[in-house]
Amino acid sequence: MRILIIGEGGRESALAAKLQKDSRVSHMFFANGNATTDKIGKNVHLSEIKELRDFAIKEKVDLTIVGPEAPLVAGLKDEFKKHDLKVFGPNQKVASLEGSKAFSKKFMQTYDIKTAKAVVFDSYPEAKEYIQTQEYPLVIKASGLAGGKGVVICETLEEAEATVHDFMIRRIYGDAGIRLVIEEHLEGFEASIIAFSNGEKLFPCIAAKDYKKVGNGDTGPNTGGMGSVAPSPEFNSEHYADFEKNILEPTVKGLKAEGFTFKGMIFFGLMITKNGTYLLEYNMRFGDPETQVLMALMENNLLDVITDCMNGKDIELKFKDEKAVCLVMCSGGYPRNIEIGFEITGEEKVRHSQLLYAGAIKKGDKVVSNGGRVLNIVATGATYDDARKKVYEDASHVHFDYGFYREDIGKF
Repeated sequence: MRILIIGEGGRESALAAKLQKDSRVSHMFFANGNATTDKIGKNVHLSEIKELRDFAIKEKVDLTIVGPEAPLVAGLKDEFKKHDLKVFGPNQKVASLEGSKAFSKKFMQTYDIKTAKAVVFDSYPEAKEYIQTQEYPLVIKASGLAGGKGVVICETLEEAEATVHDFMIRRIYGDAGIRLVIEEHLEGFEASIIAFSNGEKLFPCIAAKDYKKVGNGDTGPNTGGMGSVAPSPEFNSEHYADFEKNILEPTVKGLKAEGFTFKGMIFFGLMITKNGTYLLEYNMRFGDPETQVLMALMENNLLDVITDCMNGKDIELKFKDEKAVCLVMCSGGYPRNIEIGFEITGEEKVRHSQLLYAGAIKKGDKVVSNGGRVLNIVATGATYDDARKKVYEDASHVHFDYGFYREDIGKF
């Protein structure tokens, strides 16, 4: 098989490393890829949907796997389908469940999916008036795609006013923030469940935990993810039963009622409170950095799972009875202003873990930083502590100027 993977992060590296083990995969192409995918297959510098389509036709690509959300929201699946090109991912309409938080919230409310109370605003004066009467903390979300940074937990009215102004007037995330979802703040812990879809049913993976805040102890601004562990240490069978009854099952019913059949992934971002499990958001693709720990533990052949889903078959997911930890190393200044182009050294000293590059590229015979989240170090063990020790020992040998990482991933 000839496979095209779209994306350039650690998630794509993890998928590539998993698929690399399958002898049926003869060629892998990556748009745009990174320093890990460059070793596994061929990186191609393409971004426009028509360029990707033409490349897939020319190279006789059998299957395209889409990592990030933007191409799906832009309609890549729809364009590829016109040319009988197989894509593991939803069409543009279904991708709106991630691309528009307003659309997604309406879907949740329509189909009685357990979620936080929320109101959608298109008007700056109305949004500003609304926040005067609310209890705090209050959550304000840019409806559109903002690279994982368009959600602010506002502790005070003053902070809420500044956030609404930043999103709707200053447009710090462009058009993503001209429509807002303002919702109640839920207290608890978060968990991520990613499920495969075969067009009729959803098949959930084990729950994972993502560390979103940039600083130790969950401090500082939100990021795309500073690390992850699986299975989620706090998420128990009672939480799962609540998820299944009040989120998973009504989601399946809603998808069928709307005609949203798709073969791909759906990601449930959950908040578990004293009142049960709530849905925060849908993503319509593999999560990052959750995919890294799930691939480390998955016993199934990934190509078999994807192929069976594409053919509408039921699947049975199996995971090792172990723990996995993923540490994300970032450029100085992340998630705000970052500098790139620093040489990364020490890969050869990584003994106990898997090093997966993300925002890093080959430059001559060197690997240099090329993004905010630069690389991932992933390990498994009998306990979280076992996996954690491997990851941090190996991380101590990897270096690039101004690089940093959290010191508490896997400590909970």
